[in-house]
Order: sequence, then structure tokens, then C-alpha cells
Amino acid sequence: MRRPRSRRCRAAEAAAAALLLLPAAACGSRLPESDFEHRDHPSATARAPLRVGILASATSPVGGDAFTGPGDGARAFFDRLNARGGIDGRRVEVRTCDDGGSGVGDNACVHRLIDEDKVVALVATTVLDYAGASRVSHARVPDIGGQPIGAAYDTWPHLYGIYGSLAPRDGTPGWHGTLYGGTEVYRYFKREHGARTAAVVSYNQAASAAYARLVERGLRAEGYRVVAEQVDFALPNFRAVAADLKQQGADLVFDALDTHGNALLCKAMDEVGARVTAKVTNVQNWTSTVPDDYRDAPRCRNALWATGSSRNLDDTGDPAVQEFRTATRGLGTHSQWQLEGWAAAMWFTEAARSCARQGITRACVDAWMNRSEGFTADGLLLPVVFERLPEPPKTRRTCLSVARWRDGRGWVSQGDMNRTCFDVPQLPYAP
Repeated sequence: MRRPRSRRCRAAEAAAAALLLLPAAACGSRLPESDFEHRDHPSATARAPLRVGILASATSPVGGDAFTGPGDGARAFFDRLNARGGIDGRRVEVRTCDDGGSGVGDNACVHRLIDEDKVVALVATTVLDYAGASRVSHARVPDIGGQPIGAAYDTWPHLYGIYGSLAPRDGTPGWHGTLYGGTEVYRYFKREHGARTAAVVSYNQAASAAYARLVERGLRAEGYRVVAEQVDFALPNFRAVAADLKQQGADLVFDALDTHGNALLCKAMDEVGARVTAKVTNVQNWTSTVPDDYRDAPRCRNALWATGSSRNLDDTGDPAVQEFRTATRGLGTHSQWQLEGWAAAMWFTEAARSCARQGITRACVDAWMNRSEGFTADGLLLPVVFERLPEPPKTRRTCLSVARWRDGRGWVSQGDMNRTCFDVPQLPYAP
């Protein structure tokens, strides 16, 4: 049975780190084991390679490594795949392009990858400004497993975001320019932990404030008392905010801040003795670097929770997670975005293998993607659904993955992501 999932919180949360130009201090789908075994055909280097493109804002105003995780994960998967024989005896050749975080750079990268490198598909796209999305779509190049920063994956056909989409994707974002999504994250903390008061901390900057208002609206829809806190972007007084959080008795803290701002907020919370049930972060900050990022805030650090749509990167008892961790151990640090990039590469591989007999072309891969339903990347993802609904749903049953940071243990999964599900309202928001 398919489990449709909301994208409002996922897409908006994934965009949280990109909303500021900040200085950064087929259900049961499974990749056959044969993809990771040597085959009785010519080696992967004996036939023409299969080119894929990875488009990322590897350098951008947000920070040097803010958007590299998915690409790192995808490349690790393809390296492992090539070592085991490639796809139908063909090595996967990865062509990368750094768009620098600008629309001009993005268009240039799209031109290079599609028109010059002739890639069969893009995989794990992660960019600050996907200005070239329409060009990708018009060229009918499948973009597989990209991160939905912005509305491109709810706007254009031939683009398949890692979390799926229900929108018509007819060239207009969402439904007539409006996107919809659910309140499952807020419902979770209300039902599972009895949270009733939630604080939302933002900068006095337009994009940050807009994202904060979106979070506040969802919290109020779930019956929370909301405490809105705003700090000056240039000279933030996080200690004053932390003191007010303590006085207001906040159970939860959400934010529209960068990683550095979050670390300073947590430090201030520890200093004033503000204790909360959860300091909630998003999938982009679901990383192994927490001890360094929050080294001055041990109490707040151990109150960090992350939510998303993929299996916890520290759930190494799961065979698919363990395979990912083994293949990426040379990276030094690990992140949830790396795991999702790995899943995106797995998704492309399954599509390409299905086309091997008739020829691995853009059109064949895209047709397979357009029919794909309930893909899970061997259980790493919640089932991914693409539908073109003429009208947005009013409610949806939505599942989510939840983990909590614990010193000495890393990210600890909180329940089964395939059973942590809620029937929640779908609220409109502007992209």
C-alpha cells in the first residue's frame, strides 16, 4: 500500500539553509544484488561509459559544503557500482558541475551537462537557484532524486525530486502557483511528547522571517501556543531570546537560522538554563558533525531532534544503511543528505537497468521514472509517489523519520518511520 507523504515540511525545511545568503561557520522496490556483483559479460571499461550529471552549488554564498552531500553520496554509489561491473557492463561516468549558487551559473552548468557532455540523466541535483530547471525539462532530460530547494520539482515535468510530488507539474508551481503541505512534524511532538508551546526563532531578514511565518502557521493549526522570536541579522542577541524562551516555558524550538546561528542559540540556551523537550532541526543539519557544531552547548546538543523522509544514517543495524556507511567511510563525516544522494543514484541505476535491453536513453529512463511508484531505495526512503492531481488534497496520511542526538551514540532513531504516520491537514503556502 502506498503511503503518500507531505512535502511542505520537507521542502520548506530543506530550504531553510538556502533561504539566507549567510556565511556558513514501485512498492518494495529493491536494487537486485546482481548490481553489486561481477558479471559474466565484458568488464565495465570494455564498453562505452554511461554518462550522468551531478549538478551542485559546491561553492555558493551559503557556504562551501552546504550543497555537496547528495552528490558525495551519489558518487560513492556509482564508484561501488563500477567496481562491481557497472550497469549491463557499462561503467557510469559522472560529470559534475558547480554552479556557484547563482542562476547564471546554473544555466551554464545545465548547458554544459546536457548539450556538451550529453548526459543521459541528472542525479541528486542540489542547488541554491535552479534557474536551469525549465531547460532541463524542455530537453526531456530526467532529473532523478534532486533535493527540492525551491519549487522546481513541483513545477516541471521530467524532474523527479527525492520526496515525490502530487502537483500537476505543468510549468506552474504547485496548483496555480500555490503549494500545499502538512503538519506531521508538529503533530508528532504534540502526540508523542505532549508539547504545547513552541518557539520559532528567525532573523530580521525577509526570507528568514517568511519561513518562520510558515512554521508558525503550521504550529497554530496543530493547536500550539506559538512564541515568535526574532534577532537582528547583523548583531543577534541570542541570550535575550534564550532568556525569553525560558520564561515562556517553550517545549519546542524551531528556527529559520543557519548552522552557526543555531549553535549560538543553543549556547545561549545552555547559559541561561533554558531546557526544552526538543530543539528541532531539519534533514540538512542531520549530520555527524553535531559534536563540533554544538561543542559549547552540551545540554542543548542532546536535545537536538531531526525529522525527514529517509532512514536514519546512524541506523547501522539496517543492511542498506550499513552498505551506505561502508561505501562512504572515506568521506570523514556523514550526513542524511549523503544517504539521500546514494538513494538517488540507486534510483537511476534501477531505471537504467530496466532500459538495458532496448538501450539506455534519456527517453527510456524518463519513461521508467514516470511510471515508478512507491520507490524506497531498499528501505532507505519512505515510498516515493508521483501523481498529477488536478486539485490539491485537503488531508493526507503522512509518515516521517525521526531521530534524536545522544552524545556517545549519535543519532538515535525514534520509532519506525513506516509506522510513524498521521492524518494531517494540507495548508497552502506560496513558493
